[in-house]
Amino acid sequence: MASKMVGGPSQEKQATPEVQKLCDEVKTHAEEKAGRTFSVFSAKSYTTQVVAGTNYFIKVNVGEEEYVHLRVHKTLPHAGEKLQLHGIQTSKTHQDPVEFF
Repeated sequence: MASKMVGGPSQEKQATPEVQKLCDEVKTHAEEKAGRTFSVFSAKSYTTQVVAGTNYFIKVNVGEEEYVHLRVHKTLPHAGEKLQLHGIQTSKTHQDPVEFF
């Protein structure tokens, strides 16, 4: 049985309303980084990594069969639980696994 690596990413899970809320909050930044606007921005799945807060790696449907992957960092409660978009990967498909980047 494989042990979970401390600081390693979690198993991919179905997106929750909380994860969709994170996406909604960083959508403008994601559009700026991607250089385009998204008419659809629907979180589908995600993984997390705990590192002085939490990194969320989120698969987001942006219309039709097109997806982007977001890396969003949420700071610890004592730091104000601020959100920051750390990265975006475009031109993804539903089949592409959400992985650390």
